[in-house]
Amino acid sequence: MVRLPLTPAELERGQRLGALLRRARGQRSMLETALDARVSPETLRKIESGRVATPAFPTIAAIADVLGLSLDAVWAEINQPERVVVPTGSGRNAPARLAS
Repeated sequence: MVRLPLTPAELERGQRLGALLRRARGQRSMLETALDARVSPETLRKIESGRVATPAFPTIAAIADVLGLSLDAVWAEINQPERVVVPTGSGRNAPARLAS
């Protein structure tokens, strides 16, 4: 099976997911969190660092449960609308606007 490269949007969602899990974990150790979620510490490390941008749903559900996060909160965090700067004019010094 050939795995297609991840899109920039998928990579960005993976980074947001990792940041959310790190914040939610707080001072709790990675080892304790991983063991409580029944995932390997290496898996949790890869997810938190964004190296695994599209982890399996059961893995995220288990980690979220251990951290007291609702899956709705996780979904809302990782699917924030992207903000892209779009030039409004043709000139070099033309103002830019944010688009979502």
